[in-house]
Amino acid sequence: MKVLLVNGSPHKEGCTYTALLEIAGALDKNGIETEIFHIGVKPISGCTACGYCMSNGVCVVRDGVNKFIAKSKKADGFIFGSPVYFASASGSLTAFMDRAFFSSLGGVFRGKPAAAVVSCRRGGATAAFDQLNKYFSISQMPIVTSQYWNMVHGFVPDDVKKDLEGLQTMRTLGNNMAWLLKCIQAGRAAGIEPPEQEKRIATNFIR
Repeated sequence: MKVLLVNGSPHKEGCTYTALLEIAGALDKNGIETEIFHIGVKPISGCTACGYCMSNGVCVVRDGVNKFIAKSKKADGFIFGSPVYFASASGSLTAFMDRAFFSSLGGVFRGKPAAAVVSCRRGGATAAFDQLNKYFSISQMPIVTSQYWNMVHGFVPDDVKKDLEGLQTMRTLGNNMAWLLKCIQAGRAAGIEPPEQEKRIATNFIR
């Protein structure tokens, strides 16, 4: 089993990475393979609403989003990490997730556990945390929780390393993710299949 951890910060090894690394360590101890996927610093386009992905399964914009979608097909769980900018996730990660999740409406993410992690200097963490969780809830992904909201505090990585409660929250999240993945695996081995999907109903509120 494998968990893909997405680093949505422009800093490859900054505060967000430090939090993700703590989670990865807990997953590794539980025998779960991990990979940290950095979205990078190159500009990431927002969704252009062209509809290309609806018939092709990939985004028309050729950047790291399609690479991530390809990796997602082989992943069993996801952690999305972001710094907090103006009480929200980074613009790059927001654009990245908008396109990745819309391109994958066919079910790449459905049924796979996910969690959000946010890193902030001081405030705005819960708003960003709520924002990211909405991607999972609309995609039928079990949301993995911890002993507190998944946040760490600090301006630089050394600050995050001093946030002992935050780091413990990350480790607990990793342990809970590993436990849920193993439960899902055990369920499949026992013949428990995912629920059948009804044909989606889309209602527009126009009268």
